[in-house]
Amino acid sequence: MEEQEQDEAYEQWRASLGVLLSDAGRLAAWQERRYRFAWELGAALTGASGGAPALNGPALYGVFLPSTGLCYVGQTREAERRLNDLPVGESHHLATTVPPELWERVVVVRWPALLGSAPASDQEAAANSEAVVTGLALEYLLQLHFAPPLNSRRRHRDGAWRPRNLTGSKSRGALAALDLPGLWTLVRAAWLELAECPAPADGTSVVTSSAGRVVFPSAIHQGPSPLA
Repeated sequence: MEEQEQDEAYEQWRASLGVLLSDAGRLAAWQERRYRFAWELGAALTGASGGAPALNGPALYGVFLPSTGLCYVGQTREAERRLNDLPVGESHHLATTVPPELWERVVVVRWPALLGSAPASDQEAAANSEAVVTGLALEYLLQLHFAPPLNSRRRHRDGAWRPRNLTGSKSRGALAALDLPGLWTLVRAAWLELAECPAPADGTSVVTSSAGRVVFPSAIHQGPSPLA
């Protein structure tokens, strides 16, 4: 998109928000509508669905946009808390940059469910580390492999953005990743299965697998709560 097109789209966005927030009643309606959608998306991400139990504990997650594809990868020790907050944005920056109403899909992989199938050396490495370090290692490998744009730069106090040097990283996650090749292979396969599966034809918003789930936010716009 050229700069003029960007400027025009930005002004259209501001003008639309100006209408939606033009008086106290519309502001309240906007707040209620956005929170209702974010709540339903959080419930779809974490609640029991299709015979699969509610999500809790360590997990990896990724947000996809219709034209960009994977734009963000994260990890958490508390899926039940973090994934509920992800679309609300109270403690997570993503929703302030990319409104969840525009997300194409959200992939969630419960990596501990795959650990029992990993080689013994990977299991030993994971056992010798904190769960957060294993999660950081797998998050690092997803970011390195798929290069999601919102993970590829860091913001700085001078107002600028600078690229992250993932290949040269000496972070805890990068160092721990060297000891988890087998688990990474399993995680990558589970991730791709969910990232590439088609949206359900019946309009439901959640598809589950043995290692996680994928949620389609657009289906929430079009129908009742996915957990109703």
